[in-house]
Amino acid sequence: MYDGIVQELIDEFGRLPGIGPKSAQRIAFHILQTPSFDVKRLAELLTEVRERVRFCEICGNVAEQERCAICRDPRRDPAVICVVEDAKDVAAIERTREFRGLYHVLGGAISPIAGVGPDDLRIAQLMTRLADGTVQEVILATNPNLEGEATASYLSRLLTSMQITVSRLASGLPVGGDLEYADEVTLGRAFEGRRVL
Repeated sequence: MYDGIVQELIDEFGRLPGIGPKSAQRIAFHILQTPSFDVKRLAELLTEVRERVRFCEICGNVAEQERCAICRDPRRDPAVICVVEDAKDVAAIERTREFRGLYHVLGGAISPIAGVGPDDLRIAQLMTRLADGTVQEVILATNPNLEGEATASYLSRLLTSMQITVSRLASGLPVGGDLEYADEVTLGRAFEGRRVL
């Protein structure tokens, strides 16, 4: 649509997840039309991130050292591990300020359609972490979709033989939602997870 390098820039932004053609075009033109936009700093940061950021050797979260800040924090409860699909899920849970245990990032979810099986995830590393008997509870916080449910079910079956409490994050109706717009699965979960007031 545009000549040469402008279209290449738009195409490159469009390859990012969650960025459609219109958003890619808006970002490209923002960079082009904003004289104060520091393109060199953006390029430096992108290069630096690729060079310095790695995944924590213990939990799989993003880190600049061998271990992430959460795994290095002595105030965290080592008896509770929250299992999530991706590192961005750790950030989401941390924003709640409700969880004080440790994490384990699987690196995805079981998805036969996408060709992702249990061996493609960090399940073996989780089992190694659980082997020493320190962990008393594993919270399965995978996404409430087909792949996340399959992953949680697989892990639940795998952990039944261990002397560990396995729990799943509650799911149900969102705050501010209307019952008439809720799907059957969400409404069913809301009934299962109801609590006495």
